Amino acid sequence: MLDYADAMKINAPSASSLAAPVFLGVFLGVSLGGCALLSGAPPEDARQAPPAAAPVFAGTVLTSAPPPPRAANTAAALDTTTAAQRREAATPVAGQAAAQKLGSTVASLGSPAVPGFWLETPLVSAQAQGRVTNTANGKSSAVTLIPIEGPATAGSRLSLPAMRLIEASVTDLVQLDVTRDPS
Repeated sequence: MLDYADAMKINAPSASSLAAPVFLGVFLGVSLGGCALLSGAPPEDARQAPPAAAPVFAGTVLTSAPPPPRAANTAAALDTTTAAQRREAATPVAGQAAAQKLGSTVASLGSPAVPGFWLETPLVSAQAQGRVTNTANGKSSAVTLIPIEGPATAGSRLSLPAMRLIEASVTDLVQLDVTRDPS
């Protein structure tokens, strides 16, 4: 009959049988961790901030802004547009009645690191100036319309400053009416 001590000798793993998996895990962790050093990419702290975007005008509305600071981590800090730019973007331009309605789209927040007022959308085939209107509250913003691949029914991506201007939640999908400014 086996007693407890004999049973533990039979079922207990030996130190040598545990050493191989532990050694393999440490070896893979160290060697794969070094791959980032060989990628050619500079370390995070050595990367430079992106260059300032060139201004794009829609009539008198400046739809671009400098890039956000590297340490920005709130919507207010990421939105580098000025109060004057926001006022101008919110004000419909003369001749807006002649604007071409492109359709409706559902938009999510685009990259908060890309400054300015813009909409990436499959509703246009070439970059143009336009306006988006939040169908939930009627607030609108002048934007640069940037074409993306996909059917016209595909979703769009709206810049952080434009999302804030039309009072849309950055965590929600927002229904927009999209128009192109007259040429």
